[in-house]
Amino acid sequence: MKRTAALLCLLSLPGCLVGPDYQRPPPASPPTAEFKERGIDFRPAMPRDAADRGPWWQIYADPSLDRLAAQVDVSNQTLKASEAAYRQARALVRQDQSGLYPSITASASAQQTGTGALRGGGGTTIITTTNQSGNITSTTGQYSGGGVLTWEIDVWGSIRRTVEADSAAAQASAGDLAAARLSAQADVAINYFSLRISDQRTRLYQATVAAYGRSLQIVRNQVDAGIASRVDLAQAQTLYEQARSLLVAEGIARAQFEHAIAVLIGKAPAEFSLEPGPPPAEVPTVDAGVPSALLERRPDIASAERQMASANAKIGVAQAAYYPSISLGGAVTFLSGGLGTLFQLGSSVWSLGPQLAATLVDGGARAAQVEGARASYDATVATYRQTVLTAFQQVEDALVQQRILVQQEQVQRAAVAAAREAERLSLNQYRIGTVPYTTVVQTQTSALSAEQTLLNIRQSRLVASANLVKALGGGWRDVDLPPPVPIGGLTKR
Repeated sequence: MKRTAALLCLLSLPGCLVGPDYQRPPPASPPTAEFKERGIDFRPAMPRDAADRGPWWQIYADPSLDRLAAQVDVSNQTLKASEAAYRQARALVRQDQSGLYPSITASASAQQTGTGALRGGGGTTIITTTNQSGNITSTTGQYSGGGVLTWEIDVWGSIRRTVEADSAAAQASAGDLAAARLSAQADVAINYFSLRISDQRTRLYQATVAAYGRSLQIVRNQVDAGIASRVDLAQAQTLYEQARSLLVAEGIARAQFEHAIAVLIGKAPAEFSLEPGPPPAEVPTVDAGVPSALLERRPDIASAERQMASANAKIGVAQAAYYPSISLGGAVTFLSGGLGTLFQLGSSVWSLGPQLAATLVDGGARAAQVEGARASYDATVATYRQTVLTAFQQVEDALVQQRILVQQEQVQRAAVAAAREAERLSLNQYRIGTVPYTTVVQTQTSALSAEQTLLNIRQSRLVASANLVKALGGGWRDVDLPPPVPIGGLTKR
């Protein structure tokens, strides 16, 4: 009775957790009231520009992009790897939780022993020779069965701290999965925009080749009439061939963008093709909101914060090693010479009692483990703060691009119009012989360069828009993380 009371007293010890309780440290630089770029000639978001939770790419109103981005969740292999890593992290938490409960193992055996020789049909197997007859002189049958119970009582919270650490790590893995999904979706959008701008360049080069071909024919006519030199013809031929070269080279860039999209949606390049088409008609400008909200909208920030919580819990795991481990062990074994009497009470041998184990001298190993755990936590804090700073930088970069590229595109459109007018006038003047052909060459080269710059600016605007949505988390919220495994009834030691 006294032993039973002592055991119940042991099991009723209040659970306590060694190590520091987690408190989220502040970022290195507290968020300001608003982003720097919002206060500089900020244009309010267009009516369709709010990046709603879910398919954020629909703000571009492009059905082809909608179909491609939706395939990322289904077929992207990098995303599948991240999802598998998340499932593995969840399984580890369940494995940790099993340590809070007793484990029971069972075993059974049957054995016949004897002395002498056992004769068979084709020969003799010698067991033990005791006489000349070769007969079995004696046999003994022995049957056994039983079970063992082992239960490590988590008095100091080592197992629960491990559950806490791996639960936070699983949440971090969920954040990594969300970040991988957002990154893949943004990459699809960026490569799609680049491909569509490549289609626009192809159209520009095709029109340029046709225009230069007409100019080449004009020069040929002038040479045939004896009013132009063969130098003019060579210059016209050079421009024409250079334009054809640009047209051919653009096919390489388009193919590479198409291949990148194929891989992002989980297909081999040979299995995917996209017909030429225009880019989105409008480039949406996205409202970044307030900086403090960014801490809740970026999955990589959430992942870094959960890694801090995991590292903090591991400090407690390391500190728990200073305290003795207490476990409850029990075993029962039944031994009998016959199956009929195996599980009778008189055939049983049992044991039950607590065990205590402690390390008295370790040469500083536990102190080094605690120090290492604290250093690991400090590293995650630095990583978290750097992740926040990088997030602010990415948003500011995308905002300044969004603002300035709008202005640059307006200026460049005026430059294109002026360059095309200069090209038209110079060609007309060359026809009547008032300017040399070098003037036509210069104006045509300037006009083509201006058109190329305009397309590059348009591409930069589309890419900056997608990067801003990505930098803002694509409509994700930290509440999308799975909840942590609850560990209740704990007191800090």
